[in-house]
Amino acid sequence: MKIKDFANKYQIQTDTIRYYEKENLLNPIRRENGYREFDEECEKQIQLIIVLKQLGFTIKEIQQSLILRDRSISTECKDATTLLLNQKIMNLEEKIRFYQQALRVVQAIKELASEVKYSENIEDIENLLLGLFQQGLKGEI
Repeated sequence: MKIKDFANKYQIQTDTIRYYEKENLLNPIRRENGYREFDEECEKQIQLIIVLKQLGFTIKEIQQSLILRDRSISTECKDATTLLLNQKIMNLEEKIRFYQQALRVVQAIKELASEVKYSENIEDIENLLLGLFQQGLKGEI
């Protein structure tokens, strides 16, 4: 499939596809006319990239993951993979804690906003939101 169809299928800009190719995350077949042809392997790759990005992996970490995936099984490879995944686990756990707190704050705001005395609660609502902002500044998101 051509780049435009590939990009549309995965709802990604063509410039992003080209960037992934430049960063060696995707390796489409180049036709004689210079057109890229995205095959089944490219589809697997883009699906992997999308999932890893949703999990918070950076482009560099995705590159590292792909390199580790293609390496021979060794203690060094296992250790590098474990380190990368442990870092991601910690990051995801931080985000989960933040979003759990955010859910509690939004529920509290909903209660405060639904009361008849909304104008009296506006300061409490703003303080709850500012508390979430402060958590974000501490890197808890």
